[in-house]
Amino acid sequence: GGKMAARLSGGENRLVSLPLSRIRVIMKSSPEVSSINQDALFLTAKATELFVQYLATYSYKHGRGKEKNALTYSDLSHTAEECETFQFLADILPKKILASKYLKMLEKEKRDGEVGEGDEDEEEEDEDEA
Repeated sequence: GGKMAARLSGGENRLVSLPLSRIRVIMKSSPEVSSINQDALFLTAKATELFVQYLATYSYKHGRGKEKNALTYSDLSHTAEECETFQFLADILPKKILASKYLKMLEKEKRDGEVGEGDEDEEEEDEDEA
């Protein structure tokens, strides 16, 4: 696409704000991708940008952002947890919990697990490394 590619190289007045070089690197990291058409690169960048805007706007409107006039991490993680559209992000945006709470959860898992299979030995080795 001549026109689109030409417009992309024009300094400040760019149509997309994400760095195309980074997006190309991410796309190329997939083994199925051998070459990337300039228009496909642009459209992927633009779609990503619009998606991030949508996620941020949705999280702001449905979170506590309106009260504080700010978008917080917990607004984003709440969206990933509650909204079906964004549930695929739940692993990437996990709910923050206190370390003490996490350690209690681990202890409980360990106690519950001891009755079953004998895989506690592996868990203990992991802890020593940490």
